[in-house]
Order: sequence, then structure tokens, then C-alpha cells
Amino acid sequence: MTTPFRSVNPVLPTSSPVVGNPSGGLAVGARGIVKAFGVGDARTLALKGADFEASQGELHLIVGPSGCGKTTLLSVLAGTLLSDQGEVDLFGTRLTGLSASEVTRFRCRHIGFIFQQFNLIPTLSLVENVSVPLLLNGTGRREAEAQAAERLRQVGLAGRERHLPTQLSGGQQQRVAIARALVHEPRLVICDEPTSALDSLTGHQIMDLLSTAAKAPGRSVLIVTHDPRIYSYADRISVMEDGRVTHVHAGASLSSFIHSENRS
Repeated sequence: MTTPFRSVNPVLPTSSPVVGNPSGGLAVGARGIVKAFGVGDARTLALKGADFEASQGELHLIVGPSGCGKTTLLSVLAGTLLSDQGEVDLFGTRLTGLSASEVTRFRCRHIGFIFQQFNLIPTLSLVENVSVPLLLNGTGRREAEAQAAERLRQVGLAGRERHLPTQLSGGQQQRVAIARALVHEPRLVICDEPTSALDSLTGHQIMDLLSTAAKAPGRSVLIVTHDPRIYSYADRISVMEDGRVTHVHAGASLSSFIHSENRS
């Protein structure tokens, strides 16, 4: 039996402003996504006409066996990987109709990323790491570091601003990664296995932060995971198999799915 994480009081506020009209409508829409790697006899279809939707104000998990296309789909949705076929819309903007430079600008402004291995810059202090998205969006250094320090406070790392990442535990580094992902108020937060390398206590603290972040008006949080301990945090779960989304669980279906997975 898998033991789910238990929720504790979150740290992040839910009233952060975001760009656009927080209507609670569709955040992400993908239709017919096809992506192949390799050529000739080595060509492999990673996505086979995948469809996916996520709403504003929800935490949405993408689950499935290794090799089913979860991370590939997440990369296409984030605009870091071009699909071979299909369309992706994020908050009313069709990514597949933008140039490469336009996609980069959109991603820089509207998407935050959280990775399993944190991807912090080891030679920069915590406040400098968290400032990076703001600096890329044109914020002055002094203001960027002030906002970064506030985000570090919100994730429980006040007083650590000038520490280096190597001076922190894994859970603390993931908190820094969350602060960095949220500091520029993105509409979409993309997470790839954010808890798989963390112990149970640290994992539920991280999920509380992400769950609270997802409730900010007009925002959506997408998480690819193999970790059934975090299923109870989801508003919806999309199950992938063989390059497609095969099931979407919400409401009673979600409760049944989580119960079944926690018994296995």
C-alpha cells in the first residue's frame, strides 16, 4: 500500500496577480500532438495524436508508465520542444502559430519551471538564482532581488538569501526552485517529478506549496510524476499510455482512481 502525503498549512499566498483575465476557463489545450524521434528504421513515435486539456485554477497530474510520452508531452506544452503535428493553445495564445523567438518570449513571461534535479546555478546565491526570471523579463537588479527575497521568505527561507545552493538540503533547494518558478507570476507552472527524490515529509511540504500556487487566479500547475503519494493533491489526473492520454479522472472518478492506486 502506498502512503499518500498529508496536507499541512501552505506558505504561499493565493492572491498573487497574473496577466490576463482570470476567468477560471481553459488554460492549456492540445489537440492531435504527434512527435517522433530518429529517422528511418530508428524512428520512434513518442506522441501519437495526444489530446490534453487543463483548466485555470487547478493542479493537474500527468501519470503513466516510463516511456509513455509524459515528459515529451510536457515539453511540447511548454514550448521547449516542437511537435511534428497538432496544435497547442496556452491561455488563448496558439503556440504553434508563433515564431521561435515569439515562443521564447511567451515562455519567459508566462511559464515557470520546476525540475526533479532543481537546476539551480551553484555559483549564484539563492536570491540571485530566484531573480533570474525577473532579470530575463527586464526587471532591474535591485527590484528583482527584492522580489526574490520576498519569494524566499514565502517558502520558508528568510535569512538564507546569500547562501549558495550547496549549503541547502534537497528539500530546501526544491523550495528555492519553486520560488524561482513563481517569482515572475507565471500563468503556467510546469513540474517534472518535483517530489520523486524527496522524503515523505519534505515531499508533502513541496506539494502544499504547489497546491496553493495552483489556486492563484488564472494559473494552472501541471506535474508529471511517477509518485502516487501526491495523487491526493490533484484536481484532475490524466493517464497516458503509448503516446496518448487514455483516461482523465476528476470528481468521483478521481477519488476511485486514487483509492485504487493507493491500494496497489
